[in-house]
Amino acid sequence: MNETAEFHIFYKHITNFSPITEKEFENILPYFSKITLKKGDSLIKQGEKVNYTYWVVKGLLISNFTDNEGKEHIIQFANEGCWITDQQAFYNQTTAIFEINSLEQTELISISFDDREKLCSAIPKMEHFFRKKANDSFIKQQKRLLTYMANDATERFNLLLKEYPDLIQRVSKRKLASYLGVTRETLSRLKK
Repeated sequence: MNETAEFHIFYKHITNFSPITEKEFENILPYFSKITLKKGDSLIKQGEKVNYTYWVVKGLLISNFTDNEGKEHIIQFANEGCWITDQQAFYNQTTAIFEINSLEQTELISISFDDREKLCSAIPKMEHFFRKKANDSFIKQQKRLLTYMANDATERFNLLLKEYPDLIQRVSKRKLASYLGVTRETLSRLKK
């Protein structure tokens, strides 16, 4: 995918939430940077300061947390069109509690905390965009939390299929099981 196509897709993403013109989009581009990760690369490491938030152009990332007993808890998969960062660390400008790694070769568009603040001051439509995206993210997180607490494994699996239809082909059974809070054996039964 060439840079023009990538930024056209990004422009369409923004206009889904905030009506900006092509001229305004040209003015916001200098605030963003492109990043490419190889499969297995680390984007954010636990304990490091988080200065950036990222939008996935192409590829797949995973956000996870390992507890004191060594158990992995998967917080988020981020595929094409998703934003990802350690939100608490990014918004509070503190250190990460999550790890974020690429599961595939991944192309990202990033913006720093400072540039995001400057952009929102310079172009109010972008402040509107980021507010709408934050609201969208909060709703998705609440929905996932309620699904995890109130639904059985089958319902969680069906929601995963609805939200990420191609994820089963892109992610290991171990990671899918961890995301769903089930064993690999239970996941195998669900996939039948």
